[in-house]
Amino acid sequence: MVLHHNRVFIGGRWTTPESAPTISVTSPHSGEVIASVASATPTEVNQAVTAARTAFDSGPWPRQAPAERITAIRRLAAAYEANRGEMAKRITAEMGAPITFSRRAQVRLPMMAMVALCDVADEFLWQEARPGMYGSDILIGRQPVGVVAAVVPWNMPQFLTIGKLVPALLAGCTVVIKPSPEAALDAVLLAELIEAADLPPGVVSVLIGDSDVGKALVSHRGIDKVSFTGSTAAGRQVALACAANLKQASLELGGKSAAIVLPDADPFKTAGAIRAASMSNSGQVCNALTRILVPEHRQSEFIDALAYEIGSLIVGDPEDPSTDIGPLVSEVQQRRVCDYIEEGVREGARLVVGGSGTPAGLDRGCYVTPTLFADADNNMRIAREEIFGPVLTVIAYRDEDQAIEIANDSEYGLAGAVFTADLAHGRDIASRVRAGSFGVNQGYIMDPLAPFGGMKSSGYGRELGHEGLESYLVTQSLSQTTQN
Repeated sequence: MVLHHNRVFIGGRWTTPESAPTISVTSPHSGEVIASVASATPTEVNQAVTAARTAFDSGPWPRQAPAERITAIRRLAAAYEANRGEMAKRITAEMGAPITFSRRAQVRLPMMAMVALCDVADEFLWQEARPGMYGSDILIGRQPVGVVAAVVPWNMPQFLTIGKLVPALLAGCTVVIKPSPEAALDAVLLAELIEAADLPPGVVSVLIGDSDVGKALVSHRGIDKVSFTGSTAAGRQVALACAANLKQASLELGGKSAAIVLPDADPFKTAGAIRAASMSNSGQVCNALTRILVPEHRQSEFIDALAYEIGSLIVGDPEDPSTDIGPLVSEVQQRRVCDYIEEGVREGARLVVGGSGTPAGLDRGCYVTPTLFADADNNMRIAREEIFGPVLTVIAYRDEDQAIEIANDSEYGLAGAVFTADLAHGRDIASRVRAGSFGVNQGYIMDPLAPFGGMKSSGYGRELGHEGLESYLVTQSLSQTTQN
């Protein structure tokens, strides 16, 4: 049965566009069309921004006490909780995430983030007095930045949306969300839940559409801040558009994260942790550990352990709870990843596990066999470019200094990890790697109370935690005197 949805969510209400192009949602497992959803156009972009601008400039939302906004978000969290199962099913159907991953990370993490961010807002210091130079206090207030455009990709659609939407709303902003067309079904459900939360008119719009819709939204003069997650190439274009009108921007972009495996690490414990940190969501995670740096004198042990872990992954129907690796989101992404695998072979890397062929037993769907390369160097394309699929590259190093040099020899700086028996030494290593987020003996864990973001070409700004809320606020300094 194909789902048909012909309305667009603008300013808290569903409207039927006069001209309604549709987006076909195709299952990456079966290749069949499973839904058609109304696409926004620049007309709907303008309507949504106008509604958000009116709600911010003259509506009640920015002027409510923070406690009132927290109560509203907790209503949204309750509605979300009641629909967790349906949300997980939709994400699995539209983009192929294994159902166990959808339940655990795609949906549970957004729930955790909503609760955590409400707690952050509840304890936040919205105003403070500081001693001034002239004998009177200076009042420092935090005010909402304004109308926010939140542009979200398809790979972790709900977690990334909630990480932008909720802190922006708690800050008192109004928000226009632009989800990816590959993740349309979960976006429709989220809009329905926002409607049930009964926010004031104009506060939230959800505009599903292609890159043209995103460009129209980002460049709209009624937008005060853009929060964008996506590729580095697209992020550069967003930054230029924001600079043209002096808009604030937060950019969470690509990654090519390195795992530094020190000689004292246990091969099998390390391989198991890397499997979890690299292959979740079929490798379609921006902070996945994809460059595995191992000591030369122990590389065979670590490669054998990694080969066992990667080779044991179960590839198949994402709705089957036993599946570890589902299909990639689309045929375009499948071909792109296979091209990288073939390029790795041409460059001279040794194929240990996997390859670009179709996984055994699967005659349809956008599947790629989990792949492990060894004998690579950091100048190969498979070591430098973000593949965004289930592909790992092992690079040997001579000593610790060279390992850190290799880890930092990347245009990206999103995340990283170190594996060692010495926790304190692991923290020392972390301080020498240019990455915004880091893990010791694990991949970076997305804790909703911890700020997340990158360095270098991985972007700027932080999401989640105290810093995530602050990113949607501007500071006002107030000096005062009494009239006599």
